[in-house]
Amino acid sequence: MIHMKFTPRDINRFLLFKLPSAWISGIRLKSISDTQAVVTAKHQWINQNPFQSMYFAVLAMGAELSTGILVMKKIQDSGKQISMLVTGTRGEFTKKARGKIRFICDDGALIDAKIQQALTTGEGVQFELTSKAYDEADDLVCTFVFQWSVKEKRKK
Repeated sequence: MIHMKFTPRDINRFLLFKLPSAWISGIRLKSISDTQAVVTAKHQWINQNPFQSMYFAVLAMGAELSTGILVMKKIQDSGKQISMLVTGTRGEFTKKARGKIRFICDDGALIDAKIQQALTTGEGVQFELTSKAYDEADDLVCTFVFQWSVKEKRKK
């Protein structure tokens, strides 16, 4: 795992160099705490679909980042070598995504519990994290659920 500061500035720089498609699409970390991550993306020409709204893949990237960055932070906070992997996803779309979209994941406490479970049992643990996306009117645009797997890396 890469050791980094979990500030919006540092994570957004990380996106530029490690996830350039997300950065080019306008995805940015707005805030992160022990319990929540907020990611934003603004509908613009580079990330639109033919229906004048944000392309679903951009929505998926923003949602995934809001869950994954919390997992990365919790792993770093643990001080342990833990692998992480997305093992599944599903999404539900409720409104066209236009304007500035906020992706919110509030599952920090669940991540803590699942990482502790993986460290205690020595086994891989799978769990689901939810990201909800809202437009500027605070209307729900979409909901994504990502299944994550974490496991402590064994020393050889």
